[in-house]
Amino acid sequence: MPAAETPVCDFGWQAPAFELPGIDGNMYSLENIAGPNGTLVMFICNHCPYVKAIAERLNSDMKVLQDAGIGVIAIMSNDTKAYPDDSFENMRKFSDDNAFPFPYVIDETQETGHAYAAICTPDFFGFNNNLELQYRGRLDESGRNPSPPDAKRELVEAMLGVAKTGNGPENQIASIGCSIKWR
Repeated sequence: MPAAETPVCDFGWQAPAFELPGIDGNMYSLENIAGPNGTLVMFICNHCPYVKAIAERLNSDMKVLQDAGIGVIAIMSNDTKAYPDDSFENMRKFSDDNAFPFPYVIDETQETGHAYAAICTPDFFGFNNNLELQYRGRLDESGRNPSPPDAKRELVEAMLGVAKTGNGPENQIASIGCSIKWR
């Protein structure tokens, strides 16, 4: 299956609200995960080779963002009947195996994925502190490959800039990954 690619950032687009169950038994909403300096909403899943390739970097990069006052959440919107590797139990295991420092929630109805117009896993939506979209790009240049030591941390740099100025970079490179598995 060919990889899907996200569209160009629609600067200022307002983040849709959601309330979704997390793998830890808690409910999470946009309101309660939003950070004082910005918010990152990412769509990931357990089985996608693109997500598996960046899982370790997600762990470390999201800690940097959280330390900068940026709220972070990961949403899994895939059809779990057709893709049982993305089941709620497997989400718990994937998160535990990778020591994710952020809430990982399931979008069983796929309404949140549709509201965000999520395209692929991973798909990153970086918002400023007014919940206006400022980043819709990739994590870094490595894709499914191991990240070289000198890889530019595009998402981290963009979101730290958003935290300081409220604005994302003018030039962004689209994220690429497996398409969202819609019902």
